[in-house]
Amino acid sequence: MNEVRIDKWLWAVRVFKTRSISTEACKKGRVMIGGTPVKPSRTIKPGDTIQVRKSPVTYSFLVKAVTENRLGAKLVPEYMENVTPRSELDLLEVVKISGFIDRRKGLGRPTKREGRELNKFTEEAYFGNSDGWDFDFDDSDDDIDDEL
Repeated sequence: MNEVRIDKWLWAVRVFKTRSISTEACKKGRVMIGGTPVKPSRTIKPGDTIQVRKSPVTYSFLVKAVTENRLGAKLVPEYMENVTPRSELDLLEVVKISGFIDRRKGLGRPTKREGRELNKFTEEAYFGNSDGWDFDFDDSDDDIDDEL
């Protein structure tokens, strides 16, 4: 076997969880070879470099061998090599660090922990200090007595 469909290969080497998700990614233009989006039926062979866009990172994989059958996780390095540029992986780290602040559509509701952290962050940003006021009150009556 020298060639295999790209959607089958992406599923087989565990880039996508199901073959239908792999096929859908190809149809939506998230899978590219040489910067050109490919259809799910496109065949690939060893030596091809495939780019897969999984927001916010575009991963690059070098095809070492082809297979149509799903592989165990330990066998994946024999069939592909991750050649994603370091700049893309750094972008992924930045997104992980930013966490819930940069919450994108489709991630669902924040967890209780994320909610508490968000409330703490917004209160500190809005109120400044712990008592909830951005300015100090002078409780002394000295100023009132001076005016009278």
